Amino acid sequence: MLKKDFIELKQKRDIGDSISTFFDFFKQNAGAYINLYIRYNGLFIIGLLGVSYLMVTGFMGMIQSSVNYNVTGENPVDAGAWYIGFGVLAFVIIFLITGLLNYSLAASYMIEYEDNKKIIIDKKQVWARLKKNLGKSVLFLVLLILIYLAVAVVGAFISFIPILGTIVYYVIILGWTSWMGLAFMSMLYENKDVSSALGEGWTMLFNFFWKNVLTNLVISILLGILLAVLLMIPGILIGIYVFHAAENDIDLINSSVAKVIWIIALTIFLFLISFNQSLSQFVNGVLYFSNHEETYNHHTREKIEQIGAGE
Repeated sequence: MLKKDFIELKQKRDIGDSISTFFDFFKQNAGAYINLYIRYNGLFIIGLLGVSYLMVTGFMGMIQSSVNYNVTGENPVDAGAWYIGFGVLAFVIIFLITGLLNYSLAASYMIEYEDNKKIIIDKKQVWARLKKNLGKSVLFLVLLILIYLAVAVVGAFISFIPILGTIVYYVIILGWTSWMGLAFMSMLYENKDVSSALGEGWTMLFNFFWKNVLTNLVISILLGILLAVLLMIPGILIGIYVFHAAENDIDLINSSVAKVIWIIALTIFLFLISFNQSLSQFVNGVLYFSNHEETYNHHTREKIEQIGAGE
């Protein structure tokens, strides 16, 4: 028997219902999923702290070098640029790894939620599904990047067309986002190989094109607003300290406190960008189950069979 608070994902939904279901699902599962996210992203969060240290140290070093050059006329080898370069490279690597992990975590969580008809408490279930599909997920990530590069090139040419080109470009990017999300869900839920999953995702994308694209558009705008609000926290933190430093003639470039504050603020910023990957996959998870039900009617037939068995 289903729990009263269980949200049935396998239902036919329009755009408004899909958006509403996404927020209901996340509100219900936020605590359990964030706990899961932090548990399996702990090392990468530490990695983001290291990346932030490199980038902040490098940026401050470049400013100091610029000041020294203006005062002395000397232009020494700028170590700050190396710090920033290593920081950016490390962030790209961490971003790709966490992207794969969070894509898999979000998809596995939703599948376990649907299979068990309850909020997932046993983290081992999610992790077991993730490990089982690790090889396919890595291949999927490689193809995702290659497809994105092709889409970006095509979109760049199209965007040169005034107004209409820009609109078409964003529709293509949203279509790509939907396709990848739907395909990844298909790969994990139906245990398909990568090529079959991409084919299934492609079919679902175009069978329900505007629902997929417009739902992703609305959610991305709302998540963007939410992200901007959350980023006000480190922004306010930095603003208060800069104001305090200006009032007390503190040297921001050489201040250890300033460096710590900027490192923490940048870490929060990078963490939120990483976490946003999971939320985008939740959107496509909701769309996948809705599209799957509308295509195959499995859940509807199961209900009819249950009614018939009870008579």
